[in-house]
Amino acid sequence: MGNAHAYVADTIEKTDVLLKDIERALDMPKERRNLSYKALRAVLHALRDRLSVDESAQLAAQLPTLVRGIYYEGWQPGQVPVRMSLDEWLQQVREECPIDVEGGTPRLVRSVLFALRRHVTPGEWDDVRASLPDEYSPMIP
Repeated sequence: MGNAHAYVADTIEKTDVLLKDIERALDMPKERRNLSYKALRAVLHALRDRLSVDESAQLAAQLPTLVRGIYYEGWQPGQVPVRMSLDEWLQQVREECPIDVEGGTPRLVRSVLFALRRHVTPGEWDDVRASLPDEYSPMIP
């Protein structure tokens, strides 16, 4: 039972660190978990929907287990990648997470992706960047 408990504690801690990173990046009041969670969820879903099934699975494999569950929630693997302009992609995030932050949805996306990048290997992050259209480059750290 000790190993299972340690595993659960580890994934909770990793998720907590990721959410705190998002809160710091967005200058959110301390411990605004409902907002950082919504931001993470919306950006993960938009990113997931734009990636191929293989690339999506490779990225998900590096996420903490709790975050992986958020990532796959509602996923339609037979319908990806969804072709979207940058504006359409940002609109998807805005619809799922209508949080007003200084700098708008582009800042929210960049901040979440910046935090997420710290939790993924550099090689995998390079693969994610390479899988997205050049038009998205200003959003992807």
